[in-house]
Parts: sequence; structure tokens; C-alpha cells
Amino acid sequence: MIDWSSLDTVFLDMDGTLLDLHFDSHFWLTHLPLRYAELKSLSHDEARAHIIPMIESEKGSLQWYCVDYWSDRLDVDITALKTEVAERIAYRPHAESFMAAIRASGRRSVIVTNCHPKPLALKLERTGLDRHVDRVLSTHDFGRPKEDIQFWHELNGVEPFEPSRTLMVDDSLPVLDSARRAGIAHLLTILAPDSQAPVREQRFDMPGIAHFDEVLAQIQPIPTTV
Repeated sequence: MIDWSSLDTVFLDMDGTLLDLHFDSHFWLTHLPLRYAELKSLSHDEARAHIIPMIESEKGSLQWYCVDYWSDRLDVDITALKTEVAERIAYRPHAESFMAAIRASGRRSVIVTNCHPKPLALKLERTGLDRHVDRVLSTHDFGRPKEDIQFWHELNGVEPFEPSRTLMVDDSLPVLDSARRAGIAHLLTILAPDSQAPVREQRFDMPGIAHFDEVLAQIQPIPTTV
């Protein structure tokens, strides 16, 4: 599935890849509508009817991931509301072992996430995720999401990588399609990003796994050249 001998760098998505997407799914689809209804004196159905289409209309844009944008748009403190359900932030199965294996193999690992810096800080505080990788980068510092092909060229300016020797792991097919168009040669999608949702069907042209234990045994040290 993955030719590890051809890899020097591993880019890792965070939500739905290393961390259980259930936290984000629960927040946006359940907790936020409930709390918005309470704060704005609406019924739950009225709150959902107002919030969900608004969020979906921004899908794929940087605003979709921006808590400051949604705090202004909805007139609520999104970051504060996220802390109310922070106990749901959790690793996906075998994620820590996967990161440890990459580090032990001598490859560079970098989290590249669309997560806004405020919830990113909350997640790092809760999980210590940053201790398992070489670097953590948020696309908000670049002003464009991973779905934008230009992002990858700008990323190479601050985190140099050879596209032909780089693996991108992500649960988002639009992100992986963007990475592919930017020349990243090795791609892997996560088919079970949310522990409370069914496993997704694999797309014919994209290698995929449900959990990292499916590839752990394949990770070997970077070959040495004589």
C-alpha cells in the first residue's frame, strides 16, 4: 500500500486522522445547536435550521474552520463552548503508536491541520499531541486551507519537503486531491475518522485504512546508503 522506503516526510492531519472526529461532529451538530438554542431562546429545531445550512455553505473554505468567524457570525463564544465538551477530545486507535513508529524510523513528521489556533491549543493541551511529532502547523497561519492547491507551495517555503518522497495522511478526500494536484506522491485516507459513525467506503483511486494498526508493521527505518 505504502512504499516506506520512498518516504522521508510524513504530513499528518489532526482531526479525524490522529484525533477522533467525534469531538468536532458532536460539537457542531449537537452541542452548538443545543447551546445556541438556550442562549438565543430558540427551539432546538430552530437553532439547527439556522446553524447547519450556514455552516455547510462555507464548507471547504478557511472560514469553515475559523472559530473567530463563527463566533462573530453567530454572536456566541465558540471557543468557550468547545471547552464545555473538551472531555470528548481523544486519540483515534493506534495513533500514538503510529506517530512513535514514524519517529523511530527516522522520518520527519509534521501535523498539518485546518484547525484554528484556538481549538488547536485546547486539543494540544488535552492530548500532548505536539510531543509526538516534529512540528505542528495550522493553515490559518497561511491564510488558505489545505483544499487550496496554493497552500502546499507556500507550505514548502516554511517546511521544505520533496513531494515525491512525502506521505500525506488525511480523512478528507478534497484535501488529498489537492495534495495530489500539488505533486505529493504518497497519499493515505482514513476510513473511520469518527468513532461513532460507520466506516466509509474506500474510493477506488485512494489507498485507505480504518486504523493505523493496519500499517504499523510496514514502517521500517529509512534505508541507509553506502
